[in-house]
Amino acid sequence: MGQEDGFAGPILHFRGCDTQGLRLAAITIRPRDAGAPGPVRVQGGDIAPVMLAQVADLSIWRHDFTLALGEAGYHLDGRDHPVATRLDGDIRIAFVSCNGEENGDLDRDRAERDLMWARLADDQARAPFALLLQGGDQIYADEATHGHPLSESWPDRLPADPSPADLDSLTRHLERRFAERYMMVLAAEGCADLFASVPSLSVWDDHDICDGWGSLPESRTSSAVGQALFRVARRMYLLFQHGATDKDVPALFMDPTGNNLGWRRDLPGVTLFAPDLRSERHRHRVMGDGGWKAVEALHPTGDHVFMVSSVPLLGPRLSLMESLMMVIPRMQHYEDDLRDQWQSHAHRDEWRRMLGQVLRMRKAAPVTVLSGEIHLATRAEMGPEATRVHQLVASGISHRAPPKAYARALGLFAGLGDAPLQGHPIRIKPLPGQRHRYVAERNFLTLDRRDGRWQAVWHLEDSGPTPPLALD
Repeated sequence: MGQEDGFAGPILHFRGCDTQGLRLAAITIRPRDAGAPGPVRVQGGDIAPVMLAQVADLSIWRHDFTLALGEAGYHLDGRDHPVATRLDGDIRIAFVSCNGEENGDLDRDRAERDLMWARLADDQARAPFALLLQGGDQIYADEATHGHPLSESWPDRLPADPSPADLDSLTRHLERRFAERYMMVLAAEGCADLFASVPSLSVWDDHDICDGWGSLPESRTSSAVGQALFRVARRMYLLFQHGATDKDVPALFMDPTGNNLGWRRDLPGVTLFAPDLRSERHRHRVMGDGGWKAVEALHPTGDHVFMVSSVPLLGPRLSLMESLMMVIPRMQHYEDDLRDQWQSHAHRDEWRRMLGQVLRMRKAAPVTVLSGEIHLATRAEMGPEATRVHQLVASGISHRAPPKAYARALGLFAGLGDAPLQGHPIRIKPLPGQRHRYVAERNFLTLDRRDGRWQAVWHLEDSGPTPPLALD
């Protein structure tokens, strides 16, 4: 069963863990007329499903349950699903981003599109992961606006005063288009066992809404059509990427109002957090009050901190490139892409503010930033060895890589370096075993904790796995 017949799942979502066990939510997607899935059977008994929502012709169901430490997994609808429940020793975490392309993603050959997912599933079968971190652009919804008169020309031309009935029609259209894209991802052949056995934690980026959301002119994003698009994208993000609705927001996200959907989770010895860089964004800010209050109130409790930043936090001097492009008329249409970056002129003060927060957390424990977004693999370091912060960029699990010449040119540009905070220079570095700063191959990242120490390995489409990088 899959996308074509309206079935997907179970898909696990990580809720937390404590001495009682591993708290999970499993969503199952079925046609509206298919009825409810069976109960989840665990050591503690049978757990009945609840219906979360109905979208387009689909019903979304959720089981909430806890697996005791050391329990082998759960049983649902005739199948056993193994889950790694011991998180206090040696564990593995996978990180992916950029699962799609802007144009024609629904029509791609599935074996080609999902090649790296198949490799990740093989790696999971070899040595199970405790967690799957998804760093943004889990779907590419850019074409979801096509096919409706209100949004066909988005974002270039918009109707001046659409009627409530027309906006309702647009909402239903967008819901169908978003659901279609999520189903393509979640029902992908070869990924079902991975999603059913490895709990996910996801943060969104622009393509989960539309290309450049928050960096587009505010006349577009604040319009009636723009706000309808955002509301649908947000609802779909909560449903499909968190197994949640608005009433779950206070329990799952750091800002209880839901204006910002940044989250924090704690594992034994690990603090994970992901600021939401899209919900409150506009052309002159990355986050609003809700996002900043959450980050500034965050105090790590583990021996290592992993921050998921959907846009790379440590990067080259893109503000210099931004200035250059703005004086070249043919290049000005790339402004939104550069405005998306922390290093943009428009966001430089906020960039320093976030770097300052990372250094504050670095006093408590080593910090590693995980990021995607650029469709390349790279890494960076900030600061002297005593307070070094690592950044690992794994971008493009299914998005095809840009030309190698682009990666080489960006690498030369990155050689200029940057030091937005005095005494803490940022350096873009090659991956282990690679000569150049950026690798133009599809990729994903695995993180392993062995005997209390973390290391990272990039899995590159053509070059294969890199030697491990110690994270200290």
